[in-house]
Amino acid sequence: MAPNERRLATAAAWLAALTFLVLVGIRPAWKTLSVTPAQLREVDAQLDEMKRLADETQALRQRPPVPPAQSEAALKSATDRLGAAGRLTLQGDRATLTLTKVPGDALASWLEEARGAARVKPLEAGLMQVEPGVYSGTIVVALGLGSGGGR
Repeated sequence: MAPNERRLATAAAWLAALTFLVLVGIRPAWKTLSVTPAQLREVDAQLDEMKRLADETQALRQRPPVPPAQSEAALKSATDRLGAAGRLTLQGDRATLTLTKVPGDALASWLEEARGAARVKPLEAGLMQVEPGVYSGTIVVALGLGSGGGR
């Protein structure tokens, strides 16, 4: 091989090696660096949400328990707002809510009131989405002095 051809082959080999290095070594690292800030923001948002939920849980645990009669009254009041779509059955220290085609926002409102005003502890939930945003099923909660502040 002539010296000119040898130099040309060497330059082509170096160019191929450099291209391979960029495609295999540098480009993936560069892509990772470019998406990392967005991923960090997302993880920070998730961490903030987890901290908020932990603080809310701690606050709920520190609240004084509600007497069973007051808890039952709060549950009945919340269930009455569901109309014919919700039926509450009380059995000792438990309450069972039977739902028939309840909109999701009404269900969320009931759950919020059950947790906040009645301070019940959820034991079981069997819900099905029968239509988009509409649910049927049952929710069983524990009533009583021990249900408000325990784990």
